[in-house]
Amino acid sequence: MSERVENRSRYAAATGLLASLVYAGIAPGFAQQSPPDFAANKAGWISVGGEWTPLPGSPSPVTQDPAHRYVPNNVGGQPTFRIADINNPNLTQFAKDALKKSNDDVLAGKPMWSRSARCWATGVPAFLLIPAQPMFFVQTPQQVRMIAQHDNDVRRVYLNVPHSANPKPSWYGESVGHYEGDTLVIDTVGLNDKTFIDNFRTPHSEKLHVVERLRLVEGGKFLEAEVLIDDPAVFLKPLHVTKRSRRVEATLAEWRCAAGEMNNPFTAGADPLPLAERPDF
Repeated sequence: MSERVENRSRYAAATGLLASLVYAGIAPGFAQQSPPDFAANKAGWISVGGEWTPLPGSPSPVTQDPAHRYVPNNVGGQPTFRIADINNPNLTQFAKDALKKSNDDVLAGKPMWSRSARCWATGVPAFLLIPAQPMFFVQTPQQVRMIAQHDNDVRRVYLNVPHSANPKPSWYGESVGHYEGDTLVIDTVGLNDKTFIDNFRTPHSEKLHVVERLRLVEGGKFLEAEVLIDDPAVFLKPLHVTKRSRRVEATLAEWRCAAGEMNNPFTAGADPLPLAERPDF
């Protein structure tokens, strides 16, 4: 109980919006409205860019080290890997040490492909940053499923129920949600520490707590995510960021990431592909 109270206090300091951080149930005043349809007309959603944008009043998320130019794919230059700015004043020493190690690996010539590119589960909230391939929704009265075409990763959001007393840490944690008018609110805890906050490889602990608010904007052309990211092991103050994905008309395709990566000639020295020695359940 004390940990939950502490987390809520951190949210209040970051946003002053504790009233919006309801763990379950439909907020009063919204019960009669139809929930948003994120899957209408064969909608898929592709991330616009690969980084978080801070909202007013939020500390800055991790960004590129200004001493090193980042060149993404398809812009006419030799692509590079991201190098994090570890002078970010909102990072704990634990986070700075982990990012420095990743930076050193890049500068030493290691191919630091994104975790999704190497077929690893991305976790929450980095699930929203997967590039190139669309994300899809399946919505029922009891559950929302978010499916990334990349390796067909699935997140399950259980509607109008409380969190478990002690959720076992897992790759995508335990997500509970509810609708507030045109917005799907998702509260996620119980994440393991094997994933990252972003594409700079910002680490997190098992105390990570993420609240996402998803809604359609600009006439349904974009899916906008407002995300509150709290982990006292990594951030001195919670991050309050946003991210957009653009709508595409698509049908979910089967994608076997490892089958392609096994024959990729540009992965020598990169992170190994995931291999399950035993089931996770």
